[in-house]
Amino acid sequence: MVLLTHNKWFICIVHVLLYVILSVKADENCESFPIEIHVTKEEYDEMGSLVRSCSGEVTVNKCEGICSSQIQPSVVTATGFLKECFCCKENYLRERTVTLTHCYYPDGLRIEEEDRATMEVHLREPDECKCRKCGDFSR
Repeated sequence: MVLLTHNKWFICIVHVLLYVILSVKADENCESFPIEIHVTKEEYDEMGSLVRSCSGEVTVNKCEGICSSQIQPSVVTATGFLKECFCCKENYLRERTVTLTHCYYPDGLRIEEEDRATMEVHLREPDECKCRKCGDFSR
């Protein structure tokens, strides 16, 4: 009889923990969203003089959302609290090449020559986002 009572309590506790875990995960909402940013890239010659400056509006992905974090008392940590912090971060990055189409000489005149009027720029952006431990820079 005592064993049966302990098993019922154990099953009840497991159900409560699963409910809490699933409800916390349901509140998490970490996704990638497109945003438009202004990019400027300058090109210099071997002497360090500005050759041209190019700019443009570029649509890139960013990570945004809500991740659950918690703090609880602990007798084993030096601070007396156990912290579990999660942040919305990139899970995978992808590399892209974008073309900047507004190029100017150092004197401010627009470049018209076809081979110098644009500039390719390489960038990395989030391809997938998820809730990750804050301060965790490993992938």
